[in-house]
Amino acid sequence: MKKLWLILFGLGLLSFTVSKGFKLAYPSYFPKPVYDFKKNPLTQQKIDLGRVLFYDPILSKDNSISCASCHSPYNAFAHVDHDLSHGINDQIGTRNAPALINLAWQSEFMWDGAINHLDMQALAPISHPKEMDEDIANVVSKLRQIPMYRGLFFDAFADSTITGAQTLKALSQFQLTFISANAKYDSVMRKESVFTEQEANGYHLFKQHCNSCHTEPLFSTYEFTDNGLNIDSTLNDLGRVVISHNPLDSFKFKVPTLRNAAYSFPYMHDGRFAKLSQVVTHYTSLTFCNQKDKRLQQPIILTQNEKVDLVAFLLTLSDKSFVFNPNYSYPKEILARWRRD
Repeated sequence: MKKLWLILFGLGLLSFTVSKGFKLAYPSYFPKPVYDFKKNPLTQQKIDLGRVLFYDPILSKDNSISCASCHSPYNAFAHVDHDLSHGINDQIGTRNAPALINLAWQSEFMWDGAINHLDMQALAPISHPKEMDEDIANVVSKLRQIPMYRGLFFDAFADSTITGAQTLKALSQFQLTFISANAKYDSVMRKESVFTEQEANGYHLFKQHCNSCHTEPLFSTYEFTDNGLNIDSTLNDLGRVVISHNPLDSFKFKVPTLRNAAYSFPYMHDGRFAKLSQVVTHYTSLTFCNQKDKRLQQPIILTQNEKVDLVAFLLTLSDKSFVFNPNYSYPKEILARWRRD
């Protein structure tokens, strides 16, 4: 059967699945996505291709590291095993792998905003010497040697001539489906359930002290700010200033979403905090500092019970249907279709 498939493919006689549009589903209380879908329309075939690529270590120089190695679906596409990302040859990266959630609403990526379009984002880890340490041209060369990929690209783009642009767009397509909007918080917003007294008190505290940076319903403004962390002398990470060359951006990092925070530990750009309670303690222990965000110039004063209530609310942002969505898991059913004899 496989030989017949190759013969038909070589003759251009192999049929392919007709592309069908894929519409993202998100709540009415979400803002409009900022990603331009007109330039990369979603189809199930491209999403399937992106899913296979996301889990394939072929993207790395020694074929040992995949996107999923640092972005596990069971950790809200973050990485809980290490404070900092790990790459080929067990090299240690420079930052914590951030959770990949609701990417269609973001226009800048990475902790420092080094990438300004999702279609280009994958180039950063692919080329980083301490992550995948590979060149996109060589990735394409490897993909072209595999009949399964020639078929998947043909299904997705009606063209078996694999390109770097197609590879990156397919990865974007899969990641654009990472929509988390079914936590308890969302069921409350839909008036399908109610907060407990403790969660409701935590929600009140959140709106009073946290919402200006972690704005509902995405729970981030996705801006870059200095949140008052002490500088790690080993990493000596200066933040966004390295990209912008603006001194005012020193020690500024992207505000992460709090959705699924219970799954995406450790926290901060360097993974220094293992627990949400430690994050809360950080923000309630800040002293005056001219450098940090002006919203943090005044101390956040919470009792111990209020800290517990705040964490209780943050746990209502846990979306099990997102974390355990089979459409995000290793694509065994797609691979089975293409590797069947």
